[in-house]
Amino acid sequence: MKTAIAALTLLFGSAAAFSPGPITSNAPTVSSSTSESRLMSTMDDVFGVSVETGMKCTPIGARLLEDAQPSGVKWFQNAEIKHGRIAMVATIGFMVQKYGVHFPLYGGPTGSNCFSPTSDEAWFLSKTLGITFSDIAAAAPLDAIKMVPMAGWVQIFFAAGIFESAAYYRQWVEEGRVPGDYGYDPLGFTKKEGGFNDPALASLRLKEIKNGRVAMLAIAAWVANETIPGSLPVWHP
Repeated sequence: MKTAIAALTLLFGSAAAFSPGPITSNAPTVSSSTSESRLMSTMDDVFGVSVETGMKCTPIGARLLEDAQPSGVKWFQNAEIKHGRIAMVATIGFMVQKYGVHFPLYGGPTGSNCFSPTSDEAWFLSKTLGITFSDIAAAAPLDAIKMVPMAGWVQIFFAAGIFESAAYYRQWVEEGRVPGDYGYDPLGFTKKEGGFNDPALASLRLKEIKNGRVAMLAIAAWVANETIPGSLPVWHP
């Protein structure tokens, strides 16, 4: 019994360590009803609140951010946008892998083309593990992830760290950037007249957030169905 209690204590302690703590505010104390109404009014104006929730912040969202300062709200907005972008890329990658699409591999052998992943000549992703690019192309999405060697993961995390460092600097060291703006705009959307104040750009930003939210739900459902076949009773790749 003591062992079970100790295990549960450690479990909840570990979970608490990874949960975001409240962001303290130096604002003067006000009554709870006044504070709540002021919070809801402020949160209703946050970019990303849209018609799906009646143009109002959801009660759960307001509750999570009740002690947050503007910098805390910006942190959560950045987190949502980045997760949404990653999820949109993940959904495309999932479908590409699921349908067996194999893009040309750096001028590789004859088989490294589109829908023909079988190579006349084996190109190894890892000679140590005996894994070829053809093996990766023919695998299921989650199996393909498991086949990536440790050296590949090191490269992925190193590249992700560089991008994350650049994103942190541009969002939190440089001033005047809206959430999700990391200074990379090859298509020039933000360079048009009006910049981020342009209504057309604001519409595109909101569409990106909404598509990101859908993508996060989609990739979570697809992965669940891969893990537990039949758990998603609707169409899926």
